[in-house]
Amino acid sequence: MRMTDRQKAISLQKMAETTLKRIKDTNIDKYASNALKDYYDTLHELMDAISALDGIKMSGEGAHEKLINYIAPKYNLPEKDRIFLQELRDLRNRITYEGLFIEPDYVKRNTARIESLARMLSKLVTEKL
Repeated sequence: MRMTDRQKAISLQKMAETTLKRIKDTNIDKYASNALKDYYDTLHELMDAISALDGIKMSGEGAHEKLINYIAPKYNLPEKDRIFLQELRDLRNRITYEGLFIEPDYVKRNTARIESLARMLSKLVTEKL
């Protein structure tokens, strides 16, 4: 039997909420890459919380990609959202490891979609708790 990690899920959900609040205070024109990393980290924390409640732990090479590919079909996310999450993951990796700078317009164009995904994932966490 898999062990669920309720405390981890609660902490991750709280961290995601805190990060979303902080992004609201971020100057996107000045810090677009940082904001995008934060948005991705928020989505990742929520997906990690869901998998913790499922008793699943992704680790090692490709763990983030595996997590997205686990959550999307299991929780009936549309394929376009799975692809978008993978795109955000790729951009986050390029920001982190290659110093990629994101145009502020990209973040602004996708803010509503990212925040909508975050609300949906957070709702899933709350329902599973």
